Amino acid sequence: MTNKELLTSSYDFTLPSELIATHPASPRDSAKLLVYNRKTDEITHAIFSDLETFIPQGCALIFNDTKVIKARLFGKKPSGGKIELLINRALNAHDVNVYIRGKVKIGSEVIFDENLVAVVQELNDDGSRVVHFYIDKKLARFEDVLPVLDKIGHVPLPPYIQREDNKDDESEYQSVFAQNAGAVAAPTASLHFTDEQHKRICDKHPHAYVTLHVGSGTFKPVECETITDHPMHSEYYDISDKAKKLLDSDIPILSVGTTSTRTIEFYARHKDKQRGEANLFLHPNNKPLRVNHLLTNFHLPKSTLLMLVASFVGVDKAQELYKIAIENKYRFYSYGDAMLIL
Repeated sequence: MTNKELLTSSYDFTLPSELIATHPASPRDSAKLLVYNRKTDEITHAIFSDLETFIPQGCALIFNDTKVIKARLFGKKPSGGKIELLINRALNAHDVNVYIRGKVKIGSEVIFDENLVAVVQELNDDGSRVVHFYIDKKLARFEDVLPVLDKIGHVPLPPYIQREDNKDDESEYQSVFAQNAGAVAAPTASLHFTDEQHKRICDKHPHAYVTLHVGSGTFKPVECETITDHPMHSEYYDISDKAKKLLDSDIPILSVGTTSTRTIEFYARHKDKQRGEANLFLHPNNKPLRVNHLLTNFHLPKSTLLMLVASFVGVDKAQELYKIAIENKYRFYSYGDAMLIL
C-alpha cells in the first residue's frame, strides 16, 4: 500500500462547472453509462438503458429502497425572524439530529406551519443540533412528523445543485422502488432506473433490498490530510431476510450504489447485525469483502464516495476513469451519469 492511496490530496480533481448536473436525464435511463471491466481493463461507453446487457449471468442485484423525506423546512422564531432547518437523521423516536441556519440555544423554538414546532435539546460540536418536534403542543414521534413534512417540507437537493427544488424533484429525486422513508439524500445510482427496466432486470436476476437511510454526512468532504483520520458518519440500516440470504450465499453481488455497498460490506464484517448503525469507510486500505460489482454515479472530489470507488479499482485507476468521464462530457453528481465497475 503506497502512502499516496491514503492521502486526501490523491482524490482531488478539477471538474468544469458545466458538468455538474442540475436536472436529471429524461427519460431516466437515457443517462450515459461508463462500463469498466477490471479483468480486461476495457472501458465501454454506453447508455443506462443498455445496463442489462452488461450484468454478468448468475449475478444478484442488491438495491437500497430508502425513501427521501422532505427534510428541508422553513420556519420562524417566536420573535418572527426567519429560520431554515435541515433534518439530518432521526436518532430515536423523539431525538432528531438537524442543522439549523440561524442562531439558536438550548430551549429555542422554531415554529412551522401545520402547528409543528421544533425545540432545541442539544448543541453539538460538529454544528448539528438535536431537536424534539411537537405537533399541536404534544411531543411527536418522528414517524408522526413525516406526514407533516410531506405537506410543508421541501426536497433536500444537495448543495451543489444551485437552484430551488420544484414539483418535479418530488418524483425525480426518488427511486422508482423507494419504500422506507428516512433518507435526506437519494441513493443516486438508483435514480436511473425506470419501472420497466427495474422489472426486466428483476425478472432476469436474483435480487433483494436493503435499507440505508442516507444522511447529509454523505456530502461531507474529507478534510484531514490522511483519509483514515476522517470521522466517518453513521447511518441507520436494515437488511431484509431475502437480502441476508443472498449475502450469506456465494452468489456474485452487483451492488446498486455506494449506499447499498456500505450496508452490504458493514454486514460482511458484522454478520450478527441485520439492522442498526453502519459507519463503514471503504477505501484502498479497506477493500470490499462481499460486493463483486458496483453501479454508481460520479462523485465529489475528496469525498468518501470517491474513496469507496477507489477501494474497487485503486486510486490511479479511479482518477483515470474520472479523467475519461470528464473528457467525454459525462454529467457528475446526484442527477448525473453512471458508471458500472465489473
